[in-house]
This record gives sequence, structure tokens and C-alpha cells, in this order.
Amino acid sequence: MRLTLILSALLASLNAMQLHAQTAAENPVVVELFTSQGCSSCPPADALLQQLAEQRGVIALALHVDYWDYLGWRDEFARAAFSHRQSQYAQTWRQRTVYTPQIVIQGGNYMAGNRPDRVMREISEAQRRAPMAMIEATRQGARASVLITPLEGARPAAVFLVRYTPEITVDIESGDNAGRKVTYVNIVRDWNLAAEWDGRGPLTLSLDALGNENWVVIVQADGTGPILAAAVLD
Repeated sequence: MRLTLILSALLASLNAMQLHAQTAAENPVVVELFTSQGCSSCPPADALLQQLAEQRGVIALALHVDYWDYLGWRDEFARAAFSHRQSQYAQTWRQRTVYTPQIVIQGGNYMAGNRPDRVMREISEAQRRAPMAMIEATRQGARASVLITPLEGARPAAVFLVRYTPEITVDIESGDNAGRKVTYVNIVRDWNLAAEWDGRGPLTLSLDALGNENWVVIVQADGTGPILAAAVLD
């Protein structure tokens, strides 16, 4: 009897683990890291993003901001649009300032990017929450078809198409990180609005001109509100 109970407990635990893995794969958590090559406290956060990018159920994205460029080293990946997105987040949260490294999880929780314990805890909590939309995507070469279906809690949202580069190593020659060699992963190149969704019925998108590059679809309320769903186009 005791052995039967132990085996039953083990099977229940394995089933729970399998269910969690399936949920994580079907409901990936988006992690945005606002970073800069000119920020001396950013390399540990960049390294953390490398680890997150390898985790199942996590879509890790690096958005390089341009407000560090004046210190003597221009970040080749920085875009004013990403600095603006970070400022829009601050407005949404009624915060007066922005900082790097800053991590935003699923469009709602934000924290210092060099606090791995808290980051991992928030990701785990986000993975346990039910998605508010479902994305079904198929891609063939430079074309993709995306179907977005509302689930419980869905609301009007922006549909973003995000282009990223998987990995580049940079030798930083000047500025606060002079002499460092830093590997950056999932470097966002463009963050474009693909459609507006009313959140009430299915939305189908036909995307082309994707080339052989890497893309993510993100459905986000209010542009900088909660992320309802996300999917990698592969």
C-alpha cells in the first residue's frame, strides 16, 4: 500500500511537470531587457538574458536604448524608438524616471535587470497565469500566416511584429565598458505595429517580406500594457 501511494505521488508529480512544460511552451512569457553597451551595470543583465533565451517558455528580447551614447561609445544596436518604448512604460506605471538595466516581464512587472532571483520568480508566476489570447502561426520562408483567437480576459490590443538578431559579440573600445567583450542575444532591430485588434473575435494576418530573419508576434493591450499572447515565427 505504501509503495502504491509513493508511485501514485510520483506519477502525479510527473504529470504536473509535463502539464507545466506544455503550458510554458503554449503560453510563452515575454521578457524585455532595456540595456546599452555604454551602461557599466548592464553586462550581468545581458548575461542573464542569455540564460533566459535558452529557457523553454521564455521569449527574451534585448532593446538597446540610445540615451547612453553621449558618454563616449555609440551602441550600434540602440534605437530612439526603444528609448521611447521604455518611456511609454514609465508613463503607464506612473514612474518619473527610466533606468538600465531594466527588465519588463509580460508587459506588467518591471525590475532591475541584475536581480536574477526576482526575475526568475516573476517569470514563474507569469507562466502560471492563463493566457488571454491564443496565437497559431505557420511560416514558410518569407511568408507567415497568423491567427489570433481571444480567450477569457481578452481585450483590445496592439499586434506587434518584432524582428531580432539571435547573437552578436561586441568588442567595446571606449566608454564605461571599455575593454569588455560582451555577447548580446535576441537583439531587437525593429518593433512595428502590424495591426490593431478589438479582442472580441479571431484576427488573421498574412505576413510577407520576412526574409530569412527572426520574428516574434506580440499581442499587447494598450501598446505598453499586459501582454496577452506571444509567439516566435519559426
